[in-house]
Amino acid sequence: MDGSRVACGNFKYARMQQSLHMIFTLGSLYFGSQDPSKVRPRTIENKVRSRAETSSYSTSPHENLSCRCHDHEPRRVLTPSLTVALRMAQMLFIDGSVLEGGGQILRNATSLSALLSKPITIKNVRAGRRPPGLKNQHRTGIELAARICGAQTSGVKNGSTEVVFTPGNINLGGEYYADPQTAGAATLLLQVSLPLLLFSNSGSQSGVAPSVLKLKGGTNADHAPQIDYIQHVFLPFAKRHFGLSVELDIRRRGYFPKGGGEVHVSVTPTQHLTPASVMERGNVTAIRGIAHVAGLPAHLANKMRDAAVARFRQHPNSSSSLIPESTLIEIESTRENSPGAGSGIVLWAELSGGGIIGGSAVGSKQKDVAVVGEEAADELIRGLEDGGVVDEYLQDQIIILMALASSERASEILCGKSGLSLHTQTAIWVAEQLTDAKFQVSVTDSGHTVVRCTGIGYTAPGGEE
Repeated sequence: MDGSRVACGNFKYARMQQSLHMIFTLGSLYFGSQDPSKVRPRTIENKVRSRAETSSYSTSPHENLSCRCHDHEPRRVLTPSLTVALRMAQMLFIDGSVLEGGGQILRNATSLSALLSKPITIKNVRAGRRPPGLKNQHRTGIELAARICGAQTSGVKNGSTEVVFTPGNINLGGEYYADPQTAGAATLLLQVSLPLLLFSNSGSQSGVAPSVLKLKGGTNADHAPQIDYIQHVFLPFAKRHFGLSVELDIRRRGYFPKGGGEVHVSVTPTQHLTPASVMERGNVTAIRGIAHVAGLPAHLANKMRDAAVARFRQHPNSSSSLIPESTLIEIESTRENSPGAGSGIVLWAELSGGGIIGGSAVGSKQKDVAVVGEEAADELIRGLEDGGVVDEYLQDQIIILMALASSERASEILCGKSGLSLHTQTAIWVAEQLTDAKFQVSVTDSGHTVVRCTGIGYTAPGGEE
């Protein structure tokens, strides 16, 4: 392409904000054969200004490009600002079909993109699911993240298998609302949005207003963490070991298929995350839980609770050393209001070494509530028998925190003998694509898997190093 004269016809087929082809055209114009992602920002700016002075382009960092056709007056080209164009020229491509191939890639990549100001294109979105592409809850999650960080997006519509996310600046202290209009999981909306609000760009945490998320949808459904798991397993672990300051309030439960649940989450930002070191399992100090029903008789929650307790007490001797007879078992049963009818149970075992193991199950019309209670207890027992300080679901949810944590020392987490879940492997892969975090996975002599990570020591732009 001749840098001094560009025919307008070359630009007619695409809007710059939505076309990667045009970004590559700009990259060629600005940088020649150089890789734009390896050019320093000041060099990029000087290069662009130099080209503008010696060609028919006229531009500034805050103006759109224009071009002069052969025999015509200057004409505006449909381009974003130079700042956006330069960001998009450094686009990272994420393959959504890798490993787990589901929505987790989308959520983690979007969160890291927003925090690190790295534009991304995610291809093959949810290629491992049938049907592939975005559903309501995924679209709503990306839209929520985009509002928080002022991102420009493309392809964010139901069924889309390619999404472009170009982040702006994160706005803290606001109130953000999201509703997938279905029973889509509110917990998955929280997963994509929470990391964006964790970091303060102020020199002092005092006086920094919390951000508030008001999330609707399903709170207790299959194929996603129940909201009680987030409240009683993930958040306590993240607060204790990474230094998060987050409060969660379940305003109303929502079950499949009606949804209609509502959760409020208050996030007070901090300067940085503390590296977590949880390598000693210790003993089970207590088993706690909550059995919940809505639109159903209260005694069904009691039946669910009693079945779980009986499972712990009657389990074969393999669990006797894990859950001694003297272990405190405290499971609440509750009947709550909800737009629909549903039930579920979440259990968690507190370990003296600082770990938490969870187990959960969701009810259905085809399943006796006693079976639901037993399923949750069995899942918790399997997690305890595996021997780690976290269960397989908590395992993958803390990977992004490990990647962002302070680099003063490595985070290290003792996982079970069954190794890393596919979701955890995927979370590590995404973190390695977008950050310089260094993960190491090893196996101890006892057969336990250990995940170590030297984080990037993330601080918000303008925050203290």
